[in-house]
Amino acid sequence: MPRFKYDTPSFFKRLAAFAEDAAGSSKVEAIVADIIGDIQKRGDKALFAITERLDGAKLNPRTLKVSESELKAGVSSLSAKDRKALKESIRCVKAYNRESLPKNWSKKNPHGATVGERYYPIQRVGLYVPGGSVPLVSTVIMTATLAKIAKVPQICVCTPPNKEGGIAPAMAGVLSLCGIKEVYKIGGAQAVAAMAFGTKSVTPVDKIYGPGNAFVNEAKRQLFGRVGIDLLPGPSEVMVIADSSAKPSFVAADLLAQAEHGSGKEKVYLVSSSKKLIQAAQKSIASQLPSLSHKEAISRVLKKNFAIIEVPNLDAAIDVANFIAPEHMELQVDSSRIASMTQRITTAGAILQGHYSATALGDFTAGPSHELPTGRVGRFLSGLTVSDFFRRSSIVRYEQSHVKKAASTIEVFARLEKLDAHGRSVSIRAK
Repeated sequence: MPRFKYDTPSFFKRLAAFAEDAAGSSKVEAIVADIIGDIQKRGDKALFAITERLDGAKLNPRTLKVSESELKAGVSSLSAKDRKALKESIRCVKAYNRESLPKNWSKKNPHGATVGERYYPIQRVGLYVPGGSVPLVSTVIMTATLAKIAKVPQICVCTPPNKEGGIAPAMAGVLSLCGIKEVYKIGGAQAVAAMAFGTKSVTPVDKIYGPGNAFVNEAKRQLFGRVGIDLLPGPSEVMVIADSSAKPSFVAADLLAQAEHGSGKEKVYLVSSSKKLIQAAQKSIASQLPSLSHKEAISRVLKKNFAIIEVPNLDAAIDVANFIAPEHMELQVDSSRIASMTQRITTAGAILQGHYSATALGDFTAGPSHELPTGRVGRFLSGLTVSDFFRRSSIVRYEQSHVKKAASTIEVFARLEKLDAHGRSVSIRAK
């Protein structure tokens, strides 16, 4: 496992190389470009051929869409305990994200004119939900619930099929619980392209949301501009900053949890000034790992993508956190330090405070969406919120008395930018 010391030469350069090595390769770019071009040219024919080749599922226009009966059967397949837990998660996500609903406003500007903003839900959105062998039912809740709060008129979901051409009953069940009725059994770059361009069977969308593998993210990157894109969330990350007050078993459990996702490119970081804590956490990892069902996959991540970062103090740990901009930032430190550290860490996707705030709580039920920036993208992008399902229009209303007050300012800009028609369009109203 890579090991870094804060005060060594080229520390941040080496750390950046480690953090960003999950970026898409030229090979992925080429493969995705071919898929996008094929979908754009041949539509459904390409969609069905690619799905059969990559997912082993033979679909046609009649079987592409998940039927209403399949969605209802999915709910019935859930135990009472499962339904209760899923509804509790939906309730928490709704409660949290209602606080972020943007509000229309208007006021008078210095000229006395009326200015403001109006927000409109995006008309049609597409949600990508990873599926296959591990259906990410939580992603449905963390995207669809926000779209519903925003009152988006049309919501479609794409999720990969199994070889039999179906989706997991649990996936169908949670889609139904979230009120989603339009679901297509397609995955990968081909699903993103189908939502962007549209085919005979899939109506194009205005914006695409949801996490995915390298091919899904590359498709989103290549299609940005043709269609709206939320962000490019890649393989999962967690950074744990731990001081001597941390419980080694908690630290170990959270690092193991993030390594469990399955792509093999997950990144886990342990940042501490306590060598004793680092050693104890490593020992606890070794003791917990054998009992986990995905221990082989976790072991591969730990061997290559587990960075232990030794820092002289928590101030240096904050520097590291702001540089990496981790998807999940756990502060397993003394409670007296949490408030000040939270104020100073400005790039994390989610900050989980204290010894008991496991990342899994944020992933499944706490309230914020778990779709968060990775690969240092958090330096300039934030995680998914309900406002991402809106578009905004500014509002301006001037009467003649207001125009007279603004005319001299417009005259200056028109002269400096040599745009006399602009100037006349205002002066003619002021007279």
